[in-house]
Amino acid sequence: MNARSLHYVFRTTNRQKAYDFYVKKLGMKILRHEEFGEGCKASCNGPFDGKWSKTMIGYGPEDDNFVFELTYNYGLKKVTQGNDFGVEPLPKNPVNKVVLHVSDLEKSIEFWGNILGLAVNVTKKGERAVIGFGTGQTALELVSIHEAVKRENASGRIAFSVAQRELKPLEAKVKEFDEKRILTPYTDLDTPGKETVSVVILADPDGHEICFVGDENFRKLSQPDPQADELLQKAIKDDWSDEWEASNNK
Repeated sequence: MNARSLHYVFRTTNRQKAYDFYVKKLGMKILRHEEFGEGCKASCNGPFDGKWSKTMIGYGPEDDNFVFELTYNYGLKKVTQGNDFGVEPLPKNPVNKVVLHVSDLEKSIEFWGNILGLAVNVTKKGERAVIGFGTGQTALELVSIHEAVKRENASGRIAFSVAQRELKPLEAKVKEFDEKRILTPYTDLDTPGKETVSVVILADPDGHEICFVGDENFRKLSQPDPQADELLQKAIKDDWSDEWEASNNK
């Protein structure tokens, strides 16, 4: 299966601080910003049902760069960090790899490699394995921590694109392996005023969420928006969450 690594999702409760970090400190650019009036049926914004936003941020267009998706849920003031995400500072950019903690490296390699086909480049060294769909793409490094992986409501998901025709066969393959690994079966997701994309949401043995999206329409959806920065700043300015919380806590 040919696939393309796309992005990793982080949740934020303060878009201004996130903007200051990613844009002002790391030098990334706002690629697109989208507002949604209700929760995502594929849980893109996490286990929350209300109004939310999505901001794509990175060093270049999504067609050619691995980027980050920042999801923000209006009214949500705190998220809990788990031990699922690994951090390893690198001497240079662009994004080289995403590091995730796992409880059993062999089981993880079986799922990511044998079931998902993410095994073009497998380099296992001790308690670590680096896997990917191809050279030149952002890799995924799995690191065994020999304890249960705790995913909390701050935990995000990693995304890959495949040809639209490969989504349903992939879902069927995972279902045959373990139906519990399918979080959201094949479904279409709408973005107001933009392209509709088809996705399948999976979970690995430790619960790490994985989004597979149809590549053809995602390339159209993910084109940089020259007004993205302005849209994000307006959304931050117009955010009513603090006022709403204050009025309801009187």
